[in-house]
Amino acid sequence: MARKPNYGQNRAEVNRAKQARKEAKLEALKEAVARRKSGEDAPEGEGDAAADADANADAQKQSED
Repeated sequence: MARKPNYGQNRAEVNRAKQARKEAKLEALKEAVARRKSGEDAPEGEGDAAADADANADAQKQSED
């Protein structure tokens, strides 16, 4: 006989994965800000269009979760 599904455990796993993704994204954002402030990245306006498109795509994926 199959065992009864543990929905609470499944939900906890999903929440842990979601939190890990959020933390990784926040860490990447903080690193990007630190690089920008230290002057390592290109000045404003150069190459930001691709970064903005990626950020918009990530924001849409995040809102779907």
